[in-house]
Amino acid sequence: MNPHSPDQARLIWDEQGQPLSSTFDDVYFSRQDGLAETRHVFLEHNQLQKRFEQLTTTDDTGTGVFTIAETGFGTGLNFLAAWQLWQQHAPSTAQLHFVSCEKFPLSKPDLIRALRLWPELSSLANELIDAYPTYLPPGLHRLNFAGVRLSLLIADAADGFAQLLPSPDPRWQTPNFTVDAWFLDGFAPSKNPEMWSEELFRVIGLLSREQTTLATFSAAGVVKRGLTSAGFSIQKVPGFGRKREMISARYDGGCSSSTDYSQHRHAPGIYQRSTQPPGVRHAIVIGAGLAGCHTARALAERGWHVQVLDSEAKPAQHGSGNRQGVLYAKLSHKNETLPDFNLHSLLFAQRHYRPFWRMGPTLGAPCGVLQLAYSEKQAQQYQRISEKHALATWLDNRQASEKAGVPLNHGGLYFNGCGWLNPPAVCEQLLNHPLISFKAGQAISAIKQVDSLWQALDDNGESKATAEVLVLATAQQCGSFTQTRHLPLKAIRGQVTHIPATAKSETLRTVLCAKGYIAPSWEQHHSLGATFNLAETDTQLRQEDHLKNMAHLSDFGPVLQASLGNSAHDQLKGRAALRCTTPDYLPVVGPAPDAQQLEQSFAPLSKNAKARLECEASYHPGLYLNTGYGSRGLAYTPLCAEFLAALINRETPPLTQHLAQALHPARFILRNIIRQ
Repeated sequence: MNPHSPDQARLIWDEQGQPLSSTFDDVYFSRQDGLAETRHVFLEHNQLQKRFEQLTTTDDTGTGVFTIAETGFGTGLNFLAAWQLWQQHAPSTAQLHFVSCEKFPLSKPDLIRALRLWPELSSLANELIDAYPTYLPPGLHRLNFAGVRLSLLIADAADGFAQLLPSPDPRWQTPNFTVDAWFLDGFAPSKNPEMWSEELFRVIGLLSREQTTLATFSAAGVVKRGLTSAGFSIQKVPGFGRKREMISARYDGGCSSSTDYSQHRHAPGIYQRSTQPPGVRHAIVIGAGLAGCHTARALAERGWHVQVLDSEAKPAQHGSGNRQGVLYAKLSHKNETLPDFNLHSLLFAQRHYRPFWRMGPTLGAPCGVLQLAYSEKQAQQYQRISEKHALATWLDNRQASEKAGVPLNHGGLYFNGCGWLNPPAVCEQLLNHPLISFKAGQAISAIKQVDSLWQALDDNGESKATAEVLVLATAQQCGSFTQTRHLPLKAIRGQVTHIPATAKSETLRTVLCAKGYIAPSWEQHHSLGATFNLAETDTQLRQEDHLKNMAHLSDFGPVLQASLGNSAHDQLKGRAALRCTTPDYLPVVGPAPDAQQLEQSFAPLSKNAKARLECEASYHPGLYLNTGYGSRGLAYTPLCAEFLAALINRETPPLTQHLAQALHPARFILRNIIRQ
């Protein structure tokens, strides 16, 4: 087992080549016929074929998505069987979201071995294997396929599904998304009693609605009592093979067990939620940088019609406009919010950019990234990080030099799945979708809502686009609109130097990062940068900033310093732009709060931070924010756009509750009230 990995499944393989759990002394599926068991228990007794056939583009929840939730991903057999049935019977315009919680995930080699047992599923199994992460730390991992999304929760079942609730406070469980069908799987209650807890059944009830169905192989008393208390009506039906009984159930919309509110801290009702009426399918995105283009694409892939407006003639002409952006994130051996967000963003981004890299060097290269340790203290920190996260590997000086293709002075962390990308080309590719229309040269100076429709207005007050949903993705300019002036956004200038490559520098094979960064040669030039100019907003190129970048060459070893350091300084070219940052270095993603109303409603918190409030935050209906990425736009925007699109579309989000709340646009208002 990989020493970096969390608790992976420990398997024993029997004579027939079937996996058994040595931890729970139980089988993953019926020895008689696991696929037939899945079809009988979960597909048939959730009536999935009929329900798939009757789906329309927009279901009765207004999301256009059918959601299945499962306890125990195991070998992925249930997911593949449901996916196959979906392909056979669902409309091509509908979308399936499969959410599975697994405490002990299979390693990738074990998954590959197990799925060889089902040759009729091999085509889908190969897609799953290709996307399945080699590293699955605790948390939520989103895997996207054509028309199908898989969310893997690596956690205990009760804790994992509780992370999908909008708020930890039960008073604020306003339905934002629900499950259509439950696969209650996992090891038997007699083998794994901890999973089949009262809390699990309570959360299952909270995530269900009147049309929700459930099926499970178990007919144990604890299961029947738990489902009944959670609001399900149960029916005992014949089980599969030698198993006499199983349970099918339907949610009746009530819960017979009372909730103990005293155990919860009475936090105010500020949580991530959709704010527009159900059934809406049109949106405006203002800003065509990485944040805006990723948001538009994530919505379009959910069937939304999206208008993208930008003041420039082409996408990505401001902060997202560098010719070589580096994909990496700063990890830590500590369990803190920002490092956790960095980790999950980078894992998602690595999967997300694979298709772009396959298109060729115009969009970038997955050449790997070496984060060099330029002090002994930093080397020790990086070694601890590599011991905790399999995502990065510690390389000593010799190993790092071999990987980079040039002699280096230091060892470092090597990120195998990273590299560089051309952000403007990425943005062009993202906008290449039939449901996205890009409107160039549209300088939007104000927005207003009239009769539930948002209008994007130019300097003359003329409306350039209207829709029920509007997303602001204009970096620091998001704070210039009347509705969002409360945002504490800050612009920081950065300059990149484009330095001509030499015969010796062409041997550089990876991105090198230290106090600055240098990317491998592309079109006979390296990108070298970037400066960090606080409180400066001038974007004219400066010779002194080129010299600052050139000074970083000493961090990258003698060959690069000697071969590039003598470039004619007065002929250097480059690019300067502004980064948009926030006080806590986390982006701002989610519904735009009504700041004035929120400050009035939550004013008691200024006198008592633990005051019990019986109110919910107010929002501008249909208005959302996606900004504040600093220098991490490539790493952060894919996951954040997926999160925002899922939120708007009322889907299960690809972030745990804790990380979702950390991005909430109202967090700064709330902190200011409490500090007062």
